[in-house]
Amino acid sequence: MHRIKKTFHMAYGHRLLNYKGKCENLHGHNGVVEVTLKAGKLNHEKMVMDFTELGRTIKTWLDENLDHKVILAKADPLAPILRKQGQSCYLTEENPTAEIFAKLIFDTARAMKLPVDEVAFWETPTSMASYRK
Repeated sequence: MHRIKKTFHMAYGHRLLNYKGKCENLHGHNGVVEVTLKAGKLNHEKMVMDFTELGRTIKTWLDENLDHKVILAKADPLAPILRKQGQSCYLTEENPTAEIFAKLIFDTARAMKLPVDEVAFWETPTSMASYRK
């Protein structure tokens, strides 16, 4: 089995509802996303996928949806206030944790028909969550 991995960087703000700790307050991170693709056979170029194409595909989606956005749970009462003020927000069904981001990006890559094997989301240089089927 062949695997490739591409890394992406993004900045975002978020907070967690019904959580007691520092993350209950609105704050920001410089996150790192690692997308791993797999293939049993290489394509005609002898690649799982061209790194440039993978980069363009995922980076475009990250830039349009998560990078430099405030990411909140749909139930967060702050979301409508920020949107009314013109703040760009991305809303998740659940608390916007690293685990939720990893699955969100995995599902998005899968919907793009990429042969995704795993997505890792680094919230800080020492804290990471990953998702794979």
